[in-house]
Amino acid sequence: MVEGQGAAQQQELQGTDIVELEYRPTVGDFTPALRARRGVSKAGRRQFWLLGGVTVLVALEGALALAGENVSVLPLIWLLVFAPLMLLTPWLQARQVQRFAECQGTFRVTVTDVGLTVTTDNVTVALNWVAQPRYRETTGAFVMLSPDKNAVGFTVLPKRAAHTPADVDRLRAILDRNLTRV
Repeated sequence: MVEGQGAAQQQELQGTDIVELEYRPTVGDFTPALRARRGVSKAGRRQFWLLGGVTVLVALEGALALAGENVSVLPLIWLLVFAPLMLLTPWLQARQVQRFAECQGTFRVTVTDVGLTVTTDNVTVALNWVAQPRYRETTGAFVMLSPDKNAVGFTVLPKRAAHTPADVDRLRAILDRNLTRV
């Protein structure tokens, strides 16, 4: 988007609630965000069901082994490979996303009832609430998610970037008014 569009939106909002954030993204910002995204995406739920299925298979194979039956170790191998990979995936993805975000420099985010404007050293983007109509709150951030079934698009708003604790509460109030909490 063009920088002037975000500034025009902000001028229209004189007297409304505005929260400003400023931060440099870290892997710690993206890891819980990607976990939250996985929890609402269809693909993420499928991974959990698959892990649960493999765990049940391993338990059944273990019960058969205790009963003296000849069993396959293949489900155990799948569980030993798949479970750590599934647990590490958000962290590995977060490292990749953070490398890209780090190149953008300092993030300055302005959140209003119209949407938000993200300005970095290299780019300015204005998002209205329709682009990412739902959000999830984690311990350290608010994660805005796109409406598609796999939540491909997401925006992380770290709580540490707020100037005061009251700004976090105001940000939560703005998000609650305009987005659906998932």
